[in-house]
Amino acid sequence: MSGIPVLFAEGRSIAEAWENALVKLYESGCEVETQYDRPDAPRSRDATMLLVVREPGAEPMIHRDFPCGFEELQEYVMEVCEGIKDHCVRNSNDPNDTRWEYTYHQRLFGYEVPQAGVHDQIEHICRQLAETPYTRRAQAITWKVWEDNHCYDPACLQSIWCRVTEEDGVRRLSMNVRFRSNDAYKAAFMNIFALAQLQRSIAVRIAELSGRPVELGRYCHLADSFHIYGSNLAEFEGRFLGALQRRSFEQRTMRYEDVRDLMEAARPAILEKARCMGAPSGSPTHEAEPAV
Repeated sequence: MSGIPVLFAEGRSIAEAWENALVKLYESGCEVETQYDRPDAPRSRDATMLLVVREPGAEPMIHRDFPCGFEELQEYVMEVCEGIKDHCVRNSNDPNDTRWEYTYHQRLFGYEVPQAGVHDQIEHICRQLAETPYTRRAQAITWKVWEDNHCYDPACLQSIWCRVTEEDGVRRLSMNVRFRSNDAYKAAFMNIFALAQLQRSIAVRIAELSGRPVELGRYCHLADSFHIYGSNLAEFEGRFLGALQRRSFEQRTMRYEDVRDLMEAARPAILEKARCMGAPSGSPTHEAEPAV
């Protein structure tokens, strides 16, 4: 192929699909330099990746090699789905405000357009699909041309598109997600896990509005640049690829149901931590450091 490779990976569960995507990227991705390389660092492994989770709610949902702990994963889900850190977003009209450029929740649930108000795009998706399940217009975007073309830390997630189909009397919500840039090893699992939780909440809301149950359909994750940073390659080869040789798939993964109570129990501490984050100096965990 001429140019950046286009790769495809899938799996029944989030853990399986993510693992398969990383293996495919390592085996078939190309070498690309990044804006964050140290002079002595190897180049990143990169590709355009189409990753499909056939059953987003299927177990085992969690991969043991995801890059943080269970409390941090719960915190990220709450950041994306509940907006617990939306107050950390900077005032775009104040050049001295050094807080975050965005959160995904704020862009999806409170997309603000100058002179045109604030738009809850996720609620709009739900209402569109409750009324017309087969519409092709149920989408939400994050990019703000007037801000993101020039800011230091523009959003990596670009859009969400949803549709409801009916098969044998069962209605299912499918969701497509597009990232312009996605750290495959250090961030993509958390991104997919949180967005699959958002997919579930959208399905619940559509069911509530329409009066008919909606189940989860497949989750499709398209990343224009799906990459492993060169600085992380040695760790990836030793830890992640090494585990493929030493452990079975069952040993490399675990059930979300087995840790759900532990994660839910962390909610009060997470909310208190977020409450104290009024003026953070770092960038949000939309990718992983270094942010792209």
